[in-house]
Amino acid sequence: MLSLNNISFYFGSRAMYNDASLHIKPKDRIGLIGPNGAGKSTLLRLLSGEYQPDGGSISKGKDCTVGFLNQDLMSFLSEESILNVAMQAFGEAVAIEAEIEEILQKMETDYTDDLVEKLANLQEEFERLDGYNMRNLTSEILEGLGFSTADLERPLREFSGGWRMRVMLAKLLLQKPSLLMLDEPTNHMDLPSIQWIEQYLSNYEGALIIVSHDRQFLDNIVNTIVEVNGGKLVPYSGNYSFYMEEKALRQEIQKGAYENQQAQIKQAERFIERFRSKASKATLVQSRIKALERLDIIDDVIDETARVNFKFNFSNHPGKTIVALDSISKAYGDKVILKNSTSVIERGDKIALIGANGKGKSTLLRIISDDEEIEGERTFGHNVSASFFAQHQLESLNINNTLLEELQQTGTSKTEMELRSILGCFLFSGEDAFKKIKVLSGGEKSRVALAKTLISHANFLMLDEPTNHLDIQSVNILIQALQQYEGTYIAISHDRHFLSHIANKIWYIEDYQIKEFPGTYNEYERFIEENKANNKNEPIKLTSSKNLHKSNAATVATTVDSSKEIAKLKKRVDVLEKEITALEKQKAEIENELSKVEIYSNPTKFEAENNKFIAVTKQLDELQTEWENAIITLEA
Repeated sequence: MLSLNNISFYFGSRAMYNDASLHIKPKDRIGLIGPNGAGKSTLLRLLSGEYQPDGGSISKGKDCTVGFLNQDLMSFLSEESILNVAMQAFGEAVAIEAEIEEILQKMETDYTDDLVEKLANLQEEFERLDGYNMRNLTSEILEGLGFSTADLERPLREFSGGWRMRVMLAKLLLQKPSLLMLDEPTNHMDLPSIQWIEQYLSNYEGALIIVSHDRQFLDNIVNTIVEVNGGKLVPYSGNYSFYMEEKALRQEIQKGAYENQQAQIKQAERFIERFRSKASKATLVQSRIKALERLDIIDDVIDETARVNFKFNFSNHPGKTIVALDSISKAYGDKVILKNSTSVIERGDKIALIGANGKGKSTLLRIISDDEEIEGERTFGHNVSASFFAQHQLESLNINNTLLEELQQTGTSKTEMELRSILGCFLFSGEDAFKKIKVLSGGEKSRVALAKTLISHANFLMLDEPTNHLDIQSVNILIQALQQYEGTYIAISHDRHFLSHIANKIWYIEDYQIKEFPGTYNEYERFIEENKANNKNEPIKLTSSKNLHKSNAATVATTVDSSKEIAKLKKRVDVLEKEITALEKQKAEIENELSKVEIYSNPTKFEAENNKFIAVTKQLDELQTEWENAIITLEA
């Protein structure tokens, strides 16, 4: 259908691609991956014809059409309604519809046979183009992407860039190109919209190429991963999870081949060095030299897995309560966000705040940070030191600072070497530390701002869409950093892989109340799916975080205990584990005593030690039974 044949492409003197090839077949579902700046978007622009290769060729089938959703479309403005903008996908049908309307107006005063015949022909063609369904189809896709029915008649100009991007995506989906190329399509979508687009693309009839940092999105959609690596395009037959396993296997094989070749090279060099001056070995030496010159050198494996390992320092350790929200109400005119809602964030909570756009997630985060006027009471706990991260805060970076200077401005006590090590964790190596902020890309600025947030002495973090504009490797860094963070945080994100690794509680807003699920994101998704299966005709109800609902404790899917009870149970488990460890040690000491000759040969001493052994064993069995029951209850 479409092929890149040994292409080369340069930005100035930098080779983005060098002798790269890729063959795209109908029904292919390709995930295009690689670090920021590797050339993923450049490749899509080459395929769309916007850029021309400096070498090689791109061949396209006669009937192949290409649709390209890119970030530039966010700036497109129009006074037309979003429904009409999206319906431009049906160009011919829209033109015929306008002509039909014009003829109908003429026929009000000039009813002739010619007009009747022309109208009949146009209506027949309009029906053939499925024009009578185009409004319904367009409305269905726009609403699936998160627009309300009332939004459909609003002008495109009234919407933000992210929402305009959704309109352009709807238009592309309605055009149904042979090859649909999407550059970070989930960046400005909420979870319901991402799940809808996944379902739609799963049934898409054409080929797909998707650039995305959302690992779960790639896993659910693609059947091939193409990695941009060193100016080449390396294919892997499978989704992202398969790619991770296959790449590890390939690297293991490559590492073995590299080490074997290096050993052979050293052996040959030792032979050459040893016998270079001996005339009798001259032919053999020359043979070895030529063999080394002809050798196709195998590259060593570069470890691309960035690992974060730095200690978070808190100047203050907070009390049990971080933030208490008491009878909070918030509205913007007629739009109500919260109504008399009460909730508490406790020390050690790792909260994922999820939900559809427009439900008030960012507003709630600003309420928690005391940046919104509210009815009710919001109270920070004892010794709470907070730090807030949001995308607009990238603008607060001093563009004339170097990366190192920007981190030093956080007031951290870390040395320059420690700060450079932290920058290394966030993929800024070597001399990158002395780059000016103004030369960084959006994704790189996000990494700097995140590093500043994490190294501050804050023991409570508020993170609003921290994964936006980050590539997969950068998202993995943030996951590792948050997993090592011993403080408390609440994070908004639509990246399900990220959420599944960083949260121990789920918050969302429903019926103007803050609701809570005390578990991981994966457990929350299973809970929702099982409730859908069990209650197909009943709405799913999870209770507010003030009063979590109680149900059958024997079934994980229906057990939602109060966070206080769970915390109490976890504390008891910790105590039990310490007591069990101490008793096991005591039991071992008694067993050692019983094995001594002076004990087992003396009936009185033996009986005393044996009684101790029986008592300790009984107590140990009781504690282990209690521990097992507590663990089962916690798992539920």
